[in-house]
Amino acid sequence: MLKLFVHLKKYRVAAIAALVMMLIELTVELAQPYLISKIIDNGIQQGDLAVVWMWGGVLVGSAVIAFAAGIASSFFASHASLGFGYDLREKLYDKMQTFSYAVFNRFATSSLITRLTGDVTQVQDTIFMSLRFMTRVPLVVIGSMIMAVVVSPRLGLLLVVMVPILLIVVVWMIKKAALLFRNVQRRLDAVNGVIQENLTGIRLIRVFVRMGHEIERFATFSGKLMKGTISALRLTETTMPFMLLMMNGCIITVLWFGRKDIVSGSATVGEVVAVINYLLRTIGAMSALSWILVTFSRASASAQRLNEVFETEDTSETERTGQREQTTQHGKTGMAEQESWTAHTDADAITRNIQGAVEFRQVGFSYPNSEIKVLEDISFSAKAGERIAIMGATGSGKSSLVQLIPRLYTEEQGEVRIDAVDASELDLPTLRRAIGYVPQEVVLFTGSVRENIAWGREDATMDEIVEAAKRAQIHETIEQLPKGYDTQLGQRGVNLSGGQKQRLSIARALVRRPSILILDDSTSALDVATESKLLDALEELSCTTFIITQKISSTTSADLILLLDDGRLIGQGKHEDLMESSELYRRIHESQYGEGAQYVQSYH
Repeated sequence: MLKLFVHLKKYRVAAIAALVMMLIELTVELAQPYLISKIIDNGIQQGDLAVVWMWGGVLVGSAVIAFAAGIASSFFASHASLGFGYDLREKLYDKMQTFSYAVFNRFATSSLITRLTGDVTQVQDTIFMSLRFMTRVPLVVIGSMIMAVVVSPRLGLLLVVMVPILLIVVVWMIKKAALLFRNVQRRLDAVNGVIQENLTGIRLIRVFVRMGHEIERFATFSGKLMKGTISALRLTETTMPFMLLMMNGCIITVLWFGRKDIVSGSATVGEVVAVINYLLRTIGAMSALSWILVTFSRASASAQRLNEVFETEDTSETERTGQREQTTQHGKTGMAEQESWTAHTDADAITRNIQGAVEFRQVGFSYPNSEIKVLEDISFSAKAGERIAIMGATGSGKSSLVQLIPRLYTEEQGEVRIDAVDASELDLPTLRRAIGYVPQEVVLFTGSVRENIAWGREDATMDEIVEAAKRAQIHETIEQLPKGYDTQLGQRGVNLSGGQKQRLSIARALVRRPSILILDDSTSALDVATESKLLDALEELSCTTFIITQKISSTTSADLILLLDDGRLIGQGKHEDLMESSELYRRIHESQYGEGAQYVQSYH
């Protein structure tokens, strides 16, 4: 947890002020039992009312000072802890944005959400309580022991002997509870994961009538969370009865020996009352340890999980320095480049305008932590402005191939070149800004239709948004919506059909005016006529277009067709070439157009 305190540096003035105000409040509180003993011994016992009024006035004045200091301490502690939480959450989110696909595979989405929300809140609350309350506990205990010894060395010694025994037990419980609460947080991740899957796939669950199964599955994971939490709390809650037993025994002992000292004259009534008062304050502080124990144990577990995110490093930055050398030896072993959008240029980065020529040279690739070859010995060349169609069976490596172009992943062997330059030498944000990417799974964001299209380029004008929508064949559909381009979309575009969502996603990519356009099976929900109009509109763009498709109608006008099978490139060329040279391509053609069809009739 100490590693996270670096984020508190910005608020150190407020934190110090909170601690100073707390110390003032504490000093006054520790002085009050001593003042009470003076009132008893010098005022009440002696029948001197003036002394009672004098020390009573001091006591009331000190209480007002302690109250004001407590309020100020709470204010400064709140400011420091809330600011700390805000900065921590923002930096954690920024760190997540730099993760490559390979790094994201290490963390479940539900786990990252829990860390960004619950774990940050847990640490933030602990910072507040540390500044306001947790620091008080040891100071109250130490201060009470010192003052008890000062007032009555004989009676105060009982307090000095008892406290270390309690602390040993508490430290052991903190370590044990931290492990238990770490397990609780992992189970909370699992529960969040089940909730996320359920809400995402709610339609499928209802269609397959699997509500009962999902309810049982949630109950199972929720039950494990409950049992883990009970185990952790059972341990921490046993602290309170143990401490009360020890402290009450100490009170009885002090009263027993105090009575004897009063009778023998070695102690006054005021001194015994003062020691009892300090003992009660120690009891109050120690009883708060049960609550502090739970909070600190959870915060410790949360802090460790947050540090895991901050300390996660993308190996690509290290590998980048030796990339050229490794390429020659076919030993390029990297994951995706780290996406640093705030400081993305370096001495080797080439910042330039991307024209769109793409070349693969004997490229091989497998996903991180996997020995299965997804792509092997892939070589082809596409000139700027050409259309490249990619075909192949499910799992043949089509999506993996196009993901290497924007460097979502890094090839293991060979070389990917953009405009005759090794893509690893290009400035990553510059490269990606030149690419329009439409993923296989359409992702739309909460907001209006206009905002979703403009998400592709923030400075896009309304005319450019409309133009992109027209090219994507979605403009007329948008015009028919209740508020046109200002129509609000439901979560993940739930109020649009599959084809409409695909075309809206394509419009978002086109508004970027990309040099390279990647359509990853993004026309599967379009009818042949609409798809033909879309492809005709793309002809007017001067961008290199990669289109993953299973439709022969999408490949006939392509400048180059890549035919993949089990990660290997088994054929490439134009439609006519593959009809003559590739049996697989002919079979695909025959399955869609019949055995007698030779060429596809275009829809215009």
